[in-house]
Amino acid sequence: MDGLAGLLKVRVVRGINLAYRDARGSDPYVVLRLGKKKLKTSVKKRSVNPIWHEELTLTVTNSSEPLKLEVFDKDTFSRDDPMGDAEIDVAPLMEVVNMNPEDIRNGAIIKSVRPSTRNCLADESHVCWRNGRFVQDMILRLKNVESGEIQLQLQWVNISGAN
Repeated sequence: MDGLAGLLKVRVVRGINLAYRDARGSDPYVVLRLGKKKLKTSVKKRSVNPIWHEELTLTVTNSSEPLKLEVFDKDTFSRDDPMGDAEIDVAPLMEVVNMNPEDIRNGAIIKSVRPSTRNCLADESHVCWRNGRFVQDMILRLKNVESGEIQLQLQWVNISGAN
């Protein structure tokens, strides 16, 4: 556990207007990559607006490493089709995790991040103090695809003895 910084919980909420890869839609799933670690959501059959509400937890040892997100269409008899990708900048969340939350009221916005050419945000994203944790809600616009967005929530969990 040397070099362990903490855990990043990523709640993959839903896909919005994802690309059609089959005649009746797509069978999408999300892959998250952080360094050599890789986690996947379940496959949602025949949907371009899937709802996952799945939590994937990644161990973070280098907080400057980008979190990569990819969406694929599950195919039975051929390679899964790519349905877009995005990079998630975890720096705004990491910048606040060492703040003392004692004087912060529940639901308070700590930091806001605007969409720009340097990020994949579809809309403004807020880092908040919610129910005793720092969380960041975001909607990512997928790149390298004709359409699609993914709604996520990031949550940081400190591991005692880390840092």
